[in-house]
Amino acid sequence: MVTVRDEPPTADSPLDRKPQQSASAAPPATELGQNQNRFQVPPTATTSPPPCETETPTVADSDCQKFRTSPARQAMGELNRVEYVSVGETPTPSAHNVKKLSVLPLVFLIFYEVSGGPFGVEDSVGAAGPLLALLGFLVFPFIWSIPEALITAEMGTMFPENGGYVVWVSSALGPFWGFQQGWMKWLSGVIDNALYPVLFLDYLESEIPALGGGFPRVAAVLALTVILTYMNYRGLTIVGWVAVVLGVFSILPFAVMGLVSIPNLRPDGWLVVNLRDVDWNLYLNTLFWNLNYWDSISTLAGEVDNPNKTLPKGLFYALILVVLGYFLPLLSGTGAIPLNRDSWTDGYFSDVAKMIGGAWLSWWVQGAAAMSNMGMFVAEMSSDSFQLLGMAERGMLPEFFSKRSRHGTPLIGILFSASGVVLLSWLSFQEIVAAENFLYCFGMILEFIAFVKLRIKHPAASRPYKIPVGTAGSILMCVPPTILICIVLALSTAKVMIVSLVAVAIGVMLHPGLKYVEKKRWLKFSVSSDLPDLHFANRDRTDTLVY
Repeated sequence: MVTVRDEPPTADSPLDRKPQQSASAAPPATELGQNQNRFQVPPTATTSPPPCETETPTVADSDCQKFRTSPARQAMGELNRVEYVSVGETPTPSAHNVKKLSVLPLVFLIFYEVSGGPFGVEDSVGAAGPLLALLGFLVFPFIWSIPEALITAEMGTMFPENGGYVVWVSSALGPFWGFQQGWMKWLSGVIDNALYPVLFLDYLESEIPALGGGFPRVAAVLALTVILTYMNYRGLTIVGWVAVVLGVFSILPFAVMGLVSIPNLRPDGWLVVNLRDVDWNLYLNTLFWNLNYWDSISTLAGEVDNPNKTLPKGLFYALILVVLGYFLPLLSGTGAIPLNRDSWTDGYFSDVAKMIGGAWLSWWVQGAAAMSNMGMFVAEMSSDSFQLLGMAERGMLPEFFSKRSRHGTPLIGILFSASGVVLLSWLSFQEIVAAENFLYCFGMILEFIAFVKLRIKHPAASRPYKIPVGTAGSILMCVPPTILICIVLALSTAKVMIVSLVAVAIGVMLHPGLKYVEKKRWLKFSVSSDLPDLHFANRDRTDTLVY
């Protein structure tokens, strides 16, 4: 006895809209070669199907127990996917039966991928003064955030799958550079995530001094990592709605602080600047760290409901939320209290809130900061772990990375990302920010190259969302952020540069190493049959992006 489980039809990818085939047509050889266990449809319609392909399969058909589609349905032109599962067998969770993200949870996941609130922007005032800090968070989005968000919207809707930017680079530059992109972005994400448990405890340290160091701090970091990791394991939709609740809680105290500060605002406090006393390295790294990672949401594109429309909307609303979430608190803090640049360091907003509204507002800001770090942790881990799943579905990592838990989450990816967080949590705040920015810059250069190359090489490819500029405009749009990347890299310390280059070298060696493992068949690698072939199939079609 075999039961049949219908799965909802898979939407046609813009990269793989294949012409309809008749029942007598044979599938492409490349598709048949992707999975040796899949039954190969006979080349002629006159050939009788095997018993296991009849309308009522039996237990005797043990060699053909699982199939992707029903021949009868293919003949009728239906696209519904059917999976045959034995009685008592637990179906493998897949992306098709997992609840997808809607616009609101997506907006707050992007908000936490990029920002999480104004916590961490205090260094911009300490490094450069109020005027440059305010101007930075108004001008920098036009130089960096908006171009990155627009590219993410275009490329993410072209490749609506969990590989995200890994697939963009792989399609344009080949699998080697796609793997390097995945390695650098995953590592920078894990380094970034190592920061949040530390910041969470820093905000609680004033109330619980024991968390300042030693065994209690180590135990607290481990416990917090385990709890938040379990939340990721339970499902992305849960993470998304948790992000909504945490986001509202994190934003509200600053809205209240802004209202309370209005009677005490002194506009001349916003105009203080001393260009001879500017720590440009700290200033630019603070801006860069607080306004990047817009592309991280692309690794969740396969989990988004109707990504062609939802992803651009989510990025647009999140961009507004992030910029206002930085600028307005800085406006209140620098305009309502006397300036002391040395005090503007991490966590100073709780002191600002106390001076403006009292102890109750300071406690609220501290609680919001703690919750914000939790939100950033779960959002970043979701992106990192689903990226590993997407790379495994493309055959870049061993197949076990693509396995989902019963909640539809990438269990192995979550465990790997959590382990990296624990190992890197001993780094200081400044070292974490500088190291992740260095690696992130390398990855962004590859993204810009891939974006421009695909615009030039495949101008007619399907782009559900397309930036309204031509090829020349695409190139010009990438020039300012590329210049900024060069400046950030040039200002890096020797220690950060050496550590980052060692990490890049490890990625360069990892790719051929994994290819050798695959060749020796020590681990299993496979490409998901649900994804279009980026490198070999349909080379002559203009609507398919191939390398």
